[in-house]
Amino acid sequence: VQLVESGGGLVQAGGSLRLSCAASGRTFRPYRVGWFRQAPGKEREFVAAVTWTGGITYYADSVKGRFTISRDNAKNTAYLQMNSLKAEDTAVYYCAAMWKYSSHYYSRIEYDSWGQGAQVTVSS
Repeated sequence: VQLVESGGGLVQAGGSLRLSCAASGRTFRPYRVGWFRQAPGKEREFVAAVTWTGGITYYADSVKGRFTISRDNAKNTAYLQMNSLKAEDTAVYYCAAMWKYSSHYYSRIEYDSWGQGAQVTVSS
């Protein structure tokens, strides 16, 4: 399966962006899809996740109330709506698919397939 992110870009602080993660290559029925981000000089960190079938969502504390993760099963696409963006949200954002159940929705090692990343830059 291939995951392709889109929707990144440059936005002013307080603005919004929506990232998309489109899957192709095989029947796409992961257990969970997650979004992670990596800022320069920092480790990749968990942002949000959603179970593909049940739509249960999880968020990092740093984005709770500002970001919303969703998915469209028919389109094999996951989304990350980002509102009230801050300079510290600047990073490369990656989507990832977890094929088998794990309770560790926040752990990048539990995810099997990754996209190439989309740059999000928030100017202050």
